[in-house]
Amino acid sequence: MGVSAINAHQALDCLFNGSAKISFTSKKRELRAWGAAKMIDVPARGGERADSVFQKAIRQAFDQIRRDGQPNPMAIGAIPFDLNEPSCLYVPRHYEWRDGADASEAASSVAGMPPLLDQRSIPDEQGFKDAVAHAIVNFRHSDIRKAVLSVTRELRFSAPIDTDRLLSSLRAQNPEGYQFRVPLPDGGDLIGVSPELLLRKQGGRIQSNPLAGSAKRQPLPERDRAAAEMLLRSAKDQYEHRLVIDEVRRVLQPHCLELDISEQPSLHATSALWHLSTQVDGLLRDETQNALQLACQLHPTPAVCGFPTERARKLINLVEPFERGLFTGLVGWCNADGDGEWVVTIRCGTVRQDTVRLFAGAGIVEASEPASEWAETQAKLGTMLSACGLTAEVVS
Repeated sequence: MGVSAINAHQALDCLFNGSAKISFTSKKRELRAWGAAKMIDVPARGGERADSVFQKAIRQAFDQIRRDGQPNPMAIGAIPFDLNEPSCLYVPRHYEWRDGADASEAASSVAGMPPLLDQRSIPDEQGFKDAVAHAIVNFRHSDIRKAVLSVTRELRFSAPIDTDRLLSSLRAQNPEGYQFRVPLPDGGDLIGVSPELLLRKQGGRIQSNPLAGSAKRQPLPERDRAAAEMLLRSAKDQYEHRLVIDEVRRVLQPHCLELDISEQPSLHATSALWHLSTQVDGLLRDETQNALQLACQLHPTPAVCGFPTERARKLINLVEPFERGLFTGLVGWCNADGDGEWVVTIRCGTVRQDTVRLFAGAGIVEASEPASEWAETQAKLGTMLSACGLTAEVVS
Protein backbone atom coordinates (compact mmCIF):
# COMPACT_ATOMS: atom_id res chain seq x y z
CA MET A 1 0.00 0.00 0.00
CA GLY A 2 2.99 2.31 -0.25
CA VAL A 3 2.96 5.19 -2.71
CA SER A 4 4.96 4.85 -5.90
CA ALA A 5 6.41 8.09 -7.23
CA ILE A 6 6.17 6.65 -10.74
CA ASN A 7 2.39 6.49 -10.47
CA ALA A 8 1.89 9.87 -8.78
CA HIS A 9 1.16 11.58 -12.10
CA GLN A 10 -1.50 8.96 -12.88
CA ALA A 11 -3.23 9.67 -9.57
CA LEU A 12 -3.19 13.40 -10.26
CA ASP A 13 -4.48 12.90 -13.80
CA CYS A 14 -7.43 10.96 -12.37
CA LEU A 15 -8.11 13.72 -9.87
CA PHE A 16 -7.88 16.38 -12.56
CA ASN A 17 -10.25 14.48 -14.86
CA GLY A 18 -12.73 13.85 -12.07
CA SER A 19 -12.43 10.05 -12.20
CA ALA A 20 -10.78 9.87 -8.76
CA LYS A 21 -12.80 10.65 -5.65
CA ILE A 22 -11.59 11.81 -2.24
CA SER A 23 -13.94 11.99 0.72
CA PHE A 24 -13.93 12.08 4.51
CA THR A 25 -17.06 12.02 6.66
CA SER A 26 -17.16 13.31 10.24
CA LYS A 27 -20.14 14.06 12.48
CA LYS A 28 -22.57 13.46 9.61
CA ARG A 29 -20.75 15.98 7.40
CA GLU A 30 -18.88 14.85 4.32
CA LEU A 31 -15.78 16.53 2.97
CA ARG A 32 -15.34 16.09 -0.77
CA ALA A 33 -12.33 17.24 -2.81
CA TRP A 34 -11.73 17.49 -6.55
CA GLY A 35 -9.92 19.44 -9.24
CA ALA A 36 -6.32 19.85 -10.34
CA ALA A 37 -4.12 19.15 -7.34
CA LYS A 38 -0.66 18.65 -6.03
CA MET A 39 0.20 15.28 -4.54
CA ILE A 40 2.47 15.05 -1.50
CA ASP A 41 4.29 11.75 -1.23
CA VAL A 42 7.05 13.05 1.04
CA PRO A 43 7.34 10.74 4.09
CA ALA A 44 5.90 12.22 7.28
CA ARG A 45 8.91 11.42 9.45
CA GLY A 46 9.72 14.46 11.58
CA GLY A 47 6.26 15.81 10.74
CA GLU A 48 5.86 17.17 14.26
CA ARG A 49 8.45 19.85 13.42
CA ALA A 50 7.48 22.96 11.45
CA ASP A 51 10.90 22.94 9.75
CA SER A 52 10.69 19.28 8.60
CA VAL A 53 10.86 18.39 4.92
CA PHE A 54 7.30 17.07 5.22
CA GLN A 55 5.81 20.27 6.66
CA LYS A 56 7.75 22.39 4.16
CA ALA A 57 6.32 20.31 1.31
CA ILE A 58 2.80 20.96 2.60
CA ARG A 59 3.38 24.71 2.89
CA GLN A 60 4.83 24.84 -0.64
CA ALA A 61 1.79 22.98 -1.97
CA PHE A 62 -0.53 25.36 -0.12
CA ASP A 63 1.29 28.36 -1.61
CA GLN A 64 0.89 26.94 -5.11
CA ILE A 65 -2.84 26.29 -4.69
CA ARG A 66 -3.34 29.78 -3.23
CA ARG A 67 -1.85 31.20 -6.42
CA ASP A 68 -4.44 29.15 -8.29
CA GLY A 69 -7.20 30.92 -6.37
CA GLN A 70 -7.94 28.72 -3.33
CA PRO A 71 -7.87 31.04 -0.26
CA ASN A 72 -7.69 28.29 2.38
CA PRO A 73 -5.88 25.26 0.93
CA MET A 74 -6.30 21.83 2.46
CA ALA A 75 -4.30 18.60 2.50
CA ILE A 76 -6.47 15.47 2.53
CA GLY A 77 -5.45 11.83 2.35
CA ALA A 78 -3.55 9.16 4.24
CA ILE A 79 -0.21 8.66 5.96
CA PRO A 80 1.20 5.14 6.46
CA PHE A 81 1.89 3.27 9.69
CA ASP A 82 5.61 3.66 9.07
CA LEU A 83 6.31 7.38 8.76
CA ASN A 84 9.44 6.57 6.74
CA GLU A 85 7.22 5.36 3.87
CA PRO A 86 5.73 7.75 1.27
CA SER A 87 2.62 9.68 2.20
CA CYS A 88 -0.54 9.76 0.08
CA LEU A 89 -1.83 13.32 0.47
CA TYR A 90 -3.57 15.57 -2.03
CA VAL A 91 -3.92 19.35 -2.05
CA PRO A 92 -6.99 19.89 -4.27
CA ARG A 93 -8.09 23.08 -5.98
CA HIS A 94 -11.67 22.61 -4.77
CA TYR A 95 -13.37 21.08 -1.75
CA GLU A 96 -16.69 21.37 0.05
CA TRP A 97 -18.46 20.15 3.16
CA ARG A 98 -21.86 18.58 2.60
CA ASP A 99 -24.61 17.74 5.07
CA GLY A 100 -25.11 14.11 5.95
CA ALA A 101 -28.50 14.13 4.23
CA ASP A 102 -26.79 14.96 0.94
CA ALA A 103 -23.90 12.59 1.55
CA SER A 104 -26.16 9.55 1.98
CA GLU A 105 -27.32 9.35 -1.59
CA ALA A 106 -28.12 5.84 -2.76
CA ALA A 107 -26.95 4.37 0.55
CA SER A 108 -27.89 0.72 0.57
CA SER A 109 -27.43 -2.18 2.92
CA VAL A 110 -26.76 -4.39 -0.11
CA ALA A 111 -23.34 -3.93 -1.64
CA GLY A 112 -24.25 -5.53 -4.97
CA MET A 113 -20.90 -7.29 -5.10
CA PRO A 114 -20.09 -9.82 -7.82
CA PRO A 115 -19.70 -13.47 -6.77
CA LEU A 116 -16.73 -14.24 -4.53
CA LEU A 117 -14.22 -16.58 -6.17
CA ASP A 118 -11.78 -17.14 -3.32
CA GLN A 119 -10.29 -15.65 -0.20
CA ARG A 120 -7.26 -16.21 2.00
CA SER A 121 -5.91 -14.96 5.31
CA ILE A 122 -2.32 -13.79 5.76
CA PRO A 123 -1.17 -15.19 8.12
CA ASP A 124 -3.54 -18.13 8.47
CA GLU A 125 -5.10 -18.98 11.82
CA GLN A 126 -2.21 -21.10 13.08
CA GLY A 127 0.36 -18.59 11.87
CA PHE A 128 -1.35 -15.78 13.76
CA LYS A 129 -1.67 -17.83 16.94
CA ASP A 130 2.01 -18.71 16.72
CA ALA A 131 2.85 -15.00 16.38
CA VAL A 132 0.78 -14.20 19.47
CA ALA A 133 2.53 -16.94 21.44
CA HIS A 134 5.89 -15.60 20.22
CA ALA A 135 4.98 -12.11 21.43
CA ILE A 136 3.86 -13.37 24.85
CA VAL A 137 7.17 -15.20 25.34
CA ASN A 138 8.94 -11.99 24.33
CA PHE A 139 7.02 -10.01 26.97
CA ARG A 140 8.33 -12.34 29.66
CA HIS A 141 11.95 -11.73 28.66
CA SER A 142 11.89 -8.00 27.78
CA ASP A 143 10.32 -4.71 28.81
CA ILE A 144 7.72 -4.84 25.99
CA ARG A 145 4.26 -4.67 27.55
CA LYS A 146 2.05 -4.67 24.47
CA ALA A 147 2.29 -5.33 20.73
CA VAL A 148 -0.48 -5.02 18.17
CA LEU A 149 -0.44 -7.89 15.66
CA SER A 150 -2.56 -7.87 12.52
CA VAL A 151 -3.91 -10.01 9.71
CA THR A 152 -4.99 -9.29 6.17
CA ARG A 153 -7.83 -11.00 4.30
CA GLU A 154 -7.64 -11.00 0.49
CA LEU A 155 -10.93 -11.41 -1.40
CA ARG A 156 -11.08 -12.04 -5.14
CA PHE A 157 -14.36 -11.52 -6.98
CA SER A 158 -15.54 -12.56 -10.44
CA ALA A 159 -15.64 -8.98 -11.77
CA PRO A 160 -14.30 -5.51 -10.92
CA ILE A 161 -15.72 -3.96 -7.75
CA ASP A 162 -18.09 -0.97 -7.83
CA THR A 163 -16.30 1.07 -5.16
CA ASP A 164 -19.09 3.65 -4.94
CA ARG A 165 -21.64 0.98 -4.04
CA LEU A 166 -19.26 -0.68 -1.61
CA LEU A 167 -18.67 2.61 0.19
CA SER A 168 -22.42 3.33 0.26
CA SER A 169 -23.00 -0.04 1.90
CA LEU A 170 -20.25 0.66 4.42
CA ARG A 171 -21.81 4.04 5.27
CA ALA A 172 -25.32 2.64 5.59
CA GLN A 173 -24.19 -0.05 8.04
CA ASN A 174 -21.83 2.22 10.02
CA PRO A 175 -23.34 5.74 9.95
CA GLU A 176 -21.57 6.96 13.11
CA GLY A 177 -17.98 6.22 12.06
CA TYR A 178 -15.43 8.32 10.18
CA GLN A 179 -15.84 7.16 6.59
CA PHE A 180 -13.09 7.78 4.07
CA ARG A 181 -12.03 7.17 0.51
CA VAL A 182 -8.55 8.01 -0.77
CA PRO A 183 -7.38 7.25 -4.33
CA LEU A 184 -4.10 5.36 -4.53
CA PRO A 185 -1.39 5.93 -7.14
CA ASP A 186 -1.86 2.44 -8.61
CA GLY A 187 -5.47 3.20 -9.49
CA GLY A 188 -6.99 1.53 -6.43
CA ASP A 189 -8.76 3.10 -3.47
CA LEU A 190 -8.33 3.03 0.28
CA ILE A 191 -11.76 2.93 1.92
CA GLY A 192 -12.95 2.39 5.46
CA VAL A 193 -14.99 3.53 8.44
CA SER A 194 -12.76 4.19 11.44
CA PRO A 195 -14.27 4.49 14.93
CA GLU A 196 -11.12 6.05 16.42
CA LEU A 197 -10.28 9.77 16.45
CA LEU A 198 -6.53 10.31 16.73
CA LEU A 199 -6.69 14.10 16.84
CA ARG A 200 -9.09 16.93 16.03
CA LYS A 201 -7.92 20.56 16.19
CA GLN A 202 -10.17 23.61 16.01
CA GLY A 203 -8.32 26.81 16.83
CA GLY A 204 -6.71 26.28 20.22
CA ARG A 205 -8.86 23.27 21.15
CA ILE A 206 -7.90 19.66 20.57
CA GLN A 207 -9.70 16.35 21.04
CA SER A 208 -8.68 12.71 20.91
CA ASN A 209 -10.68 9.54 21.49
CA PRO A 210 -8.40 6.52 21.93
CA LEU A 211 -9.96 3.05 21.73
CA ALA A 212 -8.28 -0.07 23.12
CA GLY A 213 -9.90 -3.23 24.45
CA SER A 214 -12.67 -4.85 22.43
CA ALA A 215 -15.51 -7.36 22.62
CA LYS A 216 -17.70 -8.75 19.87
CA ARG A 217 -21.31 -7.53 19.71
CA GLN A 218 -23.94 -10.21 20.32
CA PRO A 219 -27.26 -10.60 18.46
CA LEU A 220 -29.43 -10.89 21.59
CA PRO A 221 -29.76 -7.71 23.70
CA GLU A 222 -29.14 -9.49 27.01
CA ARG A 223 -26.01 -11.20 25.73
CA ASP A 224 -24.82 -8.01 24.07
CA ARG A 225 -25.12 -6.07 27.33
CA ALA A 226 -23.37 -8.88 29.20
CA ALA A 227 -20.48 -8.77 26.71
CA ALA A 228 -20.18 -5.00 27.23
CA GLU A 229 -20.19 -5.30 31.02
CA MET A 230 -17.62 -8.10 30.87
CA LEU A 231 -15.37 -5.85 28.79
CA LEU A 232 -15.65 -3.08 31.40
CA ARG A 233 -14.64 -5.57 34.12
CA SER A 234 -11.80 -7.17 32.13
CA ALA A 235 -8.46 -6.59 33.86
CA LYS A 236 -6.63 -7.52 30.66
CA ASP A 237 -8.53 -4.98 28.55
CA GLN A 238 -8.35 -2.26 31.20
CA TYR A 239 -4.58 -2.73 31.36
CA GLU A 240 -4.29 -2.58 27.57
CA HIS A 241 -6.39 0.59 27.52
CA ARG A 242 -4.40 2.27 30.29
CA LEU A 243 -1.16 1.83 28.35
CA VAL A 244 -2.69 3.83 25.50
CA ILE A 245 -4.13 6.61 27.69
CA ASP A 246 -0.90 7.06 29.64
CA GLU A 247 1.04 7.51 26.40
CA VAL A 248 -1.50 9.98 24.97
CA ARG A 249 -1.25 11.99 28.18
CA ARG A 250 2.56 11.93 28.06
CA VAL A 251 2.59 13.27 24.49
CA LEU A 252 -0.11 15.94 24.81
CA GLN A 253 0.48 17.28 28.32
CA PRO A 254 3.51 19.46 27.43
CA HIS A 255 1.51 21.14 24.64
CA CYS A 256 -1.56 21.98 26.70
CA LEU A 257 -2.57 24.65 29.20
CA GLU A 258 -5.45 22.35 30.12
CA LEU A 259 -5.81 18.62 29.48
CA ASP A 260 -8.97 16.81 30.57
CA ILE A 261 -8.85 13.02 30.43
CA SER A 262 -11.65 10.85 31.81
CA GLU A 263 -10.58 8.84 34.84
CA GLN A 264 -12.27 5.63 33.67
CA PRO A 265 -13.01 4.39 30.15
CA SER A 266 -16.55 4.23 28.87
CA LEU A 267 -18.11 1.94 26.28
CA HIS A 268 -18.12 2.82 22.58
CA ALA A 269 -20.30 0.73 20.27
CA THR A 270 -19.89 0.03 16.57
CA SER A 271 -22.01 -2.33 14.51
CA ALA A 272 -19.57 -5.19 15.15
CA LEU A 273 -17.77 -4.43 18.41
CA TRP A 274 -17.76 -2.88 21.85
CA HIS A 275 -14.66 -0.80 22.63
CA LEU A 276 -13.20 0.74 25.75
CA SER A 277 -13.10 4.46 25.00
CA THR A 278 -11.63 7.54 26.71
CA GLN A 279 -12.40 11.13 25.71
CA VAL A 280 -9.47 13.55 25.76
CA ASP A 281 -9.92 17.36 25.54
CA GLY A 282 -7.18 19.98 25.64
CA LEU A 283 -6.42 23.67 25.31
CA LEU A 284 -3.15 24.30 23.47
CA ARG A 285 -0.35 26.52 24.71
CA ASP A 286 0.59 27.32 21.12
CA GLU A 287 -2.31 27.11 18.70
CA THR A 288 -0.04 27.82 15.72
CA GLN A 289 0.90 24.12 15.73
CA ASN A 290 -1.16 22.50 13.00
CA ALA A 291 -3.26 19.37 13.36
CA LEU A 292 -0.76 17.25 11.43
CA GLN A 293 2.14 18.27 13.66
CA LEU A 294 0.23 17.09 16.72
CA ALA A 295 -1.07 13.94 15.01
CA CYS A 296 2.45 12.96 13.97
CA GLN A 297 3.55 13.23 17.61
CA LEU A 298 0.75 10.93 18.77
CA HIS A 299 1.26 8.38 16.01
CA PRO A 300 1.63 5.48 16.47
CA THR A 301 -0.21 5.15 19.77
CA PRO A 302 -0.02 1.86 21.70
CA ALA A 303 -3.50 1.15 20.30
CA VAL A 304 -2.00 0.29 16.89
CA CYS A 305 1.65 -0.42 17.67
CA GLY A 306 2.36 -1.30 21.29
CA PHE A 307 4.46 -0.18 24.23
CA PRO A 308 7.23 0.84 24.40
CA THR A 309 6.72 2.03 20.84
CA GLU A 310 10.07 1.33 19.17
CA ARG A 311 10.55 -2.08 20.76
CA ALA A 312 6.98 -3.06 19.90
CA ARG A 313 7.56 -1.92 16.31
CA LYS A 314 10.62 -4.16 16.04
CA LEU A 315 8.61 -7.11 17.33
CA ILE A 316 5.85 -6.40 14.79
CA ASN A 317 8.40 -6.31 11.97
CA LEU A 318 9.75 -9.65 13.18
CA VAL A 319 6.47 -11.58 13.33
CA GLU A 320 4.08 -9.94 10.82
CA PRO A 321 4.43 -11.54 7.35
CA PHE A 322 3.31 -8.48 5.34
CA GLU A 323 3.84 -4.72 5.12
CA ARG A 324 1.02 -2.71 6.69
CA GLY A 325 1.33 0.25 4.33
CA LEU A 326 -1.52 2.67 5.09
CA PHE A 327 -3.25 0.30 7.54
CA THR A 328 -2.96 1.60 11.14
CA GLY A 329 -1.64 4.89 9.80
CA LEU A 330 -3.76 8.03 9.84
CA VAL A 331 -6.31 9.44 7.42
CA GLY A 332 -8.00 12.83 7.37
CA TRP A 333 -7.40 16.48 6.53
CA CYS A 334 -5.59 19.63 7.63
CA ASN A 335 -6.15 23.14 6.26
CA ALA A 336 -3.84 26.13 5.99
CA ASP A 337 -5.29 27.58 9.20
CA GLY A 338 -3.93 24.53 11.03
CA ASP A 339 -7.31 22.99 11.83
CA GLY A 340 -8.00 19.39 10.92
CA GLU A 341 -9.10 15.87 11.83
CA TRP A 342 -7.05 12.70 11.71
CA VAL A 343 -8.41 9.26 12.50
CA VAL A 344 -6.67 5.93 12.85
CA THR A 345 -6.79 3.92 9.62
CA ILE A 346 -8.62 0.84 10.86
CA ARG A 347 -11.78 -1.02 9.73
CA CYS A 348 -10.47 -0.48 6.25
CA GLY A 349 -9.41 -2.10 3.03
CA THR A 350 -8.04 -1.45 -0.42
CA VAL A 351 -10.02 -1.99 -3.62
CA ARG A 352 -8.16 -2.77 -6.84
CA GLN A 353 -10.15 -4.04 -9.80
CA ASP A 354 -11.60 -7.42 -8.71
CA THR A 355 -9.62 -7.68 -5.45
CA VAL A 356 -10.38 -6.33 -1.98
CA ARG A 357 -7.76 -6.54 0.74
CA LEU A 358 -8.97 -6.11 4.31
CA PHE A 359 -7.00 -5.51 7.52
CA ALA A 360 -7.56 -6.06 11.25
CA GLY A 361 -5.39 -6.19 14.35
CA ALA A 362 -5.49 -7.11 18.03
CA GLY A 363 -3.58 -5.75 21.00
CA ILE A 364 -1.46 -8.45 22.59
CA VAL A 365 -0.40 -8.29 26.26
CA GLU A 366 1.02 -10.99 28.52
CA ALA A 367 -2.48 -12.06 29.62
CA SER A 368 -3.62 -12.59 26.03
CA GLU A 369 -4.80 -15.97 24.75
CA PRO A 370 -3.93 -16.77 21.10
CA ALA A 371 -7.38 -18.20 20.30
CA SER A 372 -9.18 -15.16 21.73
CA GLU A 373 -6.93 -12.74 19.84
CA TRP A 374 -7.55 -14.57 16.56
CA ALA A 375 -11.30 -14.37 17.22
CA GLU A 376 -10.96 -10.62 17.85
CA THR A 377 -9.30 -10.03 14.48
CA GLN A 378 -12.07 -11.98 12.74
CA ALA A 379 -14.73 -9.92 14.52
CA LYS A 380 -13.00 -6.71 13.44
CA LEU A 381 -12.93 -7.92 9.84
CA GLY A 382 -16.70 -8.22 10.10
CA THR A 383 -17.24 -4.50 9.46
CA MET A 384 -15.72 -4.58 5.99
CA LEU A 385 -16.88 -8.12 5.20
CA SER A 386 -20.46 -7.10 5.91
CA ALA A 387 -20.12 -4.16 3.52
CA CYS A 388 -18.94 -6.68 0.92
CA GLY A 389 -22.14 -8.69 1.50
CA LEU A 390 -20.23 -11.46 3.29
CA THR A 391 -20.33 -12.96 6.77
CA ALA A 392 -17.30 -12.98 9.04
CA GLU A 393 -16.68 -16.71 8.66
CA VAL A 394 -13.24 -17.80 9.74
CA VAL A 395 -10.77 -18.49 6.96
CA SER A 396 -7.54 -20.34 7.70
